Amino acid sequence: MTTVEKAITQPGQATPAIPLFSGPDAPEERDLYKCVHCGFCLQACPTYLETGLETESPRGRIALMKAVNEGRLGLTPTVFRHWDLCIQCRACENVCPSGVPYGRLIEATIAQVEPHRKLTWMQRRMADFMLNSALPYQNRLTAMMGAMRLYQQSGLQRLVRKARLLKLGPKGLVEMERSLPALPDSFFAAQGQLVHSIGTPRARVALLSGCLMPLFHGPAMRTVTRVLSRNGCDVSVPAGQVCCGAIHTHIGDLEKARAMARRNIDVFTASRVDAVVVASAGCGIRMKEYGHLLRNDPAYAEKAEQFSAMVKDIHEYLVALPFVPPQGRLDYKVTYQDSCHLSHTQRITAQPRTLLRSIPGLTFVEMENSTRCCGAGGTYTITQREFSLRLLDRKMAAVRETGADVLATANPGCVIQLQYGTQRAETPMRVKYVTELLDEAYSNEPRRPPPGQVTAEGAWDEERQEMRARWKTRSGDRRRRIRGRE
Repeated sequence: MTTVEKAITQPGQATPAIPLFSGPDAPEERDLYKCVHCGFCLQACPTYLETGLETESPRGRIALMKAVNEGRLGLTPTVFRHWDLCIQCRACENVCPSGVPYGRLIEATIAQVEPHRKLTWMQRRMADFMLNSALPYQNRLTAMMGAMRLYQQSGLQRLVRKARLLKLGPKGLVEMERSLPALPDSFFAAQGQLVHSIGTPRARVALLSGCLMPLFHGPAMRTVTRVLSRNGCDVSVPAGQVCCGAIHTHIGDLEKARAMARRNIDVFTASRVDAVVVASAGCGIRMKEYGHLLRNDPAYAEKAEQFSAMVKDIHEYLVALPFVPPQGRLDYKVTYQDSCHLSHTQRITAQPRTLLRSIPGLTFVEMENSTRCCGAGGTYTITQREFSLRLLDRKMAAVRETGADVLATANPGCVIQLQYGTQRAETPMRVKYVTELLDEAYSNEPRRPPPGQVTAEGAWDEERQEMRARWKTRSGDRRRRIRGRE
């Protein structure tokens, strides 16, 4: 028995005689036994660096997986609480010399754990509602977020906070409510709209709207369409698309994730585009790994592989086009936080920096440990709140050292987490998507061409104004959008 196994085995506790991992979604042994326990992953793992505990490192968690798989340990809360503390940032994959696919292992392991969780009736009902009755249905999510926006903008939020009513609720509710971002006045919806390119089209792409980003960051989604249009892309936003399934895989519901993956494959394939562009790092890696998710589905395995090859992160796609460098100035000092699922899994680190450095007037400064997780991690901010905040505070200390005015990143979870970090740190620093800064720079370009001369900048300004007006009329009435009458 290894040191890790001894550390969690209670005196006199019996261990099972047979393996407890089973079924088609069990962690694959060829993946489990790639780990040689060399320890390269330790200095990349945020939970190990925070605790110094072997059980909170990738190799420690893999040792526990092996022990359960071999029947030397039971699948008990004492065991799987160590897996639960994993953020699934997958930083370990970047440094592993043996090529251990840790992301696949932890997802498969959490799926094995789910049937063994002891939840109250209320906890199970709430989880089922959010994951199965809300997330897969954009209209329902929109209605929920519309109610939340009304709570924030009507004055009810101020009243509730002043009366301290949330203190009567579960522990941590006050801080959870304070960490919610202010919802925008308009949401973004996938309704089959098409945004035409500026000038001669260079490509036709489809845009993933996603589930939460179009609600929390609707205006940021519109900047993505404008930036792609400015760079010669016809942009379609197919109706019928659904959540990418990332959150479901994080919490072990692989069947629901597969159902959503099939739906997205069908919808986007019917669009007949050159690429499927994704503006959320977490969604991007999930869709790029549909091939593995549907590997045992005879009807979709091949289609999933072909679809995944079409998926491109927005920064990756723009740099490969190549993009048109903006001419408008932004006199900002900007630092960049690498989103885990962009840097560690998609290996996209240079492209966002290339885009930022192309903006005239912008001063770019690197932060220390920019690739270390900010603590967002999908549902991690809810399920492991205390640890999430510990990682956030450490990240914000590194951010403050840069002296930047703007903190740029590439994932909605990171944006929400880092915005709350600026609130906790009482700093006026703004948190922006890279594409928001690029769009602002394009918007600052010369607006009027010389007499008798038509320029791309002039055409861009006319089209930009038309697009802004069109989006304004499309996004104001939540009720009409839900009924599908827009």
